[in-house]
Amino acid sequence: MKRRLLLIYSAYGLFVFGLIFAVFLPFFLLAMFIRPLEKMAAFLNHLWARIFFFLLFLNRTKIRYEEKLDRKQRYVFCANHMSYLDIPTMGLINHNFKFIGKSSLRKVPVWGYMYSRLHVLVDRDNFRSRHNSWIEAKEAVDRGFSMTFFPEGGIYTKTPPKMVRFKEGAFRVAVDKQIPIVPVTLPTNWKILPDSMTLVQHPGLVEVHVHKAIWPRGTDDNAVKELMKEVYEVIDQKLVDLGAYES
Repeated sequence: MKRRLLLIYSAYGLFVFGLIFAVFLPFFLLAMFIRPLEKMAAFLNHLWARIFFFLLFLNRTKIRYEEKLDRKQRYVFCANHMSYLDIPTMGLINHNFKFIGKSSLRKVPVWGYMYSRLHVLVDRDNFRSRHNSWIEAKEAVDRGFSMTFFPEGGIYTKTPPKMVRFKEGAFRVAVDKQIPIVPVTLPTNWKILPDSMTLVQHPGLVEVHVHKAIWPRGTDDNAVKELMKEVYEVIDQKLVDLGAYES
């Protein structure tokens, strides 16, 4: 009986996701094809996320900022990644950013095409794709966008919420452009929509912890490694403090 209720709830979640997407699609099309309206996509993502989580969880979301984000500042947001719910969850952060996402997202009907036009996709098994996505991300920063990375490179952990080793791309963008990294901890999504039970969703509280910005200290490879280590430790310590490892 419980399994059946979860499947019904999960189907409702997909319906809500698709319905909101259908309503917003004409506005996303404007952002996709009219360059001056490109930045409208970030606000649409935020609005989509707010409506989605309100309808799905009756607004059971908790967002905590350690410091206020500067609307004029470009950032690199870095979040732990253990659930497909993480992408819409990041939309709860109201800031002008693009995502770095896996190239396989392009295969999702309609939504994947939109995502590929508005964000940066990468095939992490292809060196040229990784290089091109890095260049695209830096060009987006030059045009005034922040960037959002899941620096684990995908959902790879076998023991959530323990993270796997971070990849360097996000931190190289931050160092090359001398802009700050904002670590983001998502402590509950792996329980609400477990990767081990694809698209089977559980009720729960969506939490987003947005940490203080961390500026690069230097411009060389050592600065990249130090920044990567510090961001990993900030997120990992927050998971410890919230008791995520004890769940």
